[in-house]
Amino acid sequence: MRIRRDLYKWAYKLSPLVPSELVADAFALAREIRTLDMRASPYDLADLGYPPVRVETVEGRHEYVQAQRSFAERAAPLRARLIAECDRPARPCEG
Repeated sequence: MRIRRDLYKWAYKLSPLVPSELVADAFALAREIRTLDMRASPYDLADLGYPPVRVETVEGRHEYVQAQRSFAERAAPLRARLIAECDRPARPCEG
């Protein structure tokens, strides 16, 4: 999941060379991934609105794996957009 969070890191580092929509989309995904990490941690964050993902159970592991798959699917087009932006020739400065 770290690789998917790194999409945001690189999109942010490359701004303003990449569209702000791409940075925002990468941030939204990274935030969801981090939320799952917190929910799967050994700390009880239910009082803060984060119900636990009990990875010590079969059901919890299944939920965690399904979420990871979803994140991977959602990260793929973001990664492609970021790569496309990096491959795009630099525009000459106007002035």
